[in-house]
Amino acid sequence: MARWIVKHVDQMITETLVLKGLPGSPYTRKMLALLRYRQIPYRLILGGLFAGSGDVLPKPKVELLPTFYFPDKHGELVAVVDSTPIIRQLETLYPDRSVIPPSPLVRFLDYLLEDYADEWLTKAMFHYRWRYKADIDKAGAILPRWKSLTATDEELIPITASVKKRQISRLHVVGSNDVTAVVIEESYKRFLRLMSAHMNQSPFVFGQRPGACDFALYGQLSQLATFDPTPMAVAEEQATRVVAWVGIMDDLSGLEPCDTDWVGSDALPNSLKEIFSEVGRVHVPALLANAKSIDDGDKQVETEIDGRLWVQKPFPYQAKCLQWIRQEFIRLDQSDRSRLLKFLDGTGCEVLIEDDALR
Repeated sequence: MARWIVKHVDQMITETLVLKGLPGSPYTRKMLALLRYRQIPYRLILGGLFAGSGDVLPKPKVELLPTFYFPDKHGELVAVVDSTPIIRQLETLYPDRSVIPPSPLVRFLDYLLEDYADEWLTKAMFHYRWRYKADIDKAGAILPRWKSLTATDEELIPITASVKKRQISRLHVVGSNDVTAVVIEESYKRFLRLMSAHMNQSPFVFGQRPGACDFALYGQLSQLATFDPTPMAVAEEQATRVVAWVGIMDDLSGLEPCDTDWVGSDALPNSLKEIFSEVGRVHVPALLANAKSIDDGDKQVETEIDGRLWVQKPFPYQAKCLQWIRQEFIRLDQSDRSRLLKFLDGTGCEVLIEDDALR
């Protein structure tokens, strides 16, 4: 068990941060890369693999990976999930090598793009992994081994079958189906090309140092571009630079960032606006239609995305994501709001935060 040193009532420093996760979880990969970049000491417990290692850890309310274990005011460990707020919590505990841009306007853009990665790009990750035979077979063979390295092939047969059945049956959760497949796959290809083009300007989304959104994008691409056969082949065809970027993002502990590495809010390149046009093209209409369906009590989301029909079941968590995005906008002062809306004008993202949307 990690030991926790209490420095102040409102600040706790850990000798070793404990988390549980697995290599096949894009959110685990997102957070491990972030911890390495921020040079935060951590101990990863591979979920299920070392169950007999002596760790007795609390369970979260919802079993998700990664799970972090933070001390409460009494020094007792509490299980915490959801990578986005965890990143912000780490910023208060470890002030050095921040991944949150200092400019409020850029900070909002970083937050929005992190949400796109976590909530839209993950559709492509889950879609490819559990739709195509080659991907299903690879994931079915390897994912169970990350929990059972010593199991025989015979022992893994029922486990593999169970994993495949469960995950394929959950495709509807991310909106992957015969109707939406083309939208998801074409969006993935466009993003790869846009991200590659943006790297002509800088190695990271907002300059010469990574923001939270870089790690979110990396998490999904660690699976899409370097593990699952079908989207990996797409990435190698569409954007070899992005494939190379994924390898670099894995461990940025040797990067020495400085404050001037962030792009200025008055120097945002057009290539970045093109990326947000993709966000507005697909993620924004999905967020809005999902929230409306939940408000109306509908059992199915039906809308148009990229000129095609989009059908899926409502996802309550993403309705919360929309609320949080709008809260981030409301926190901006009037000057930053105006400048942000000017930058986003024509991307499709502006409809999230225009006056009518916030009423």
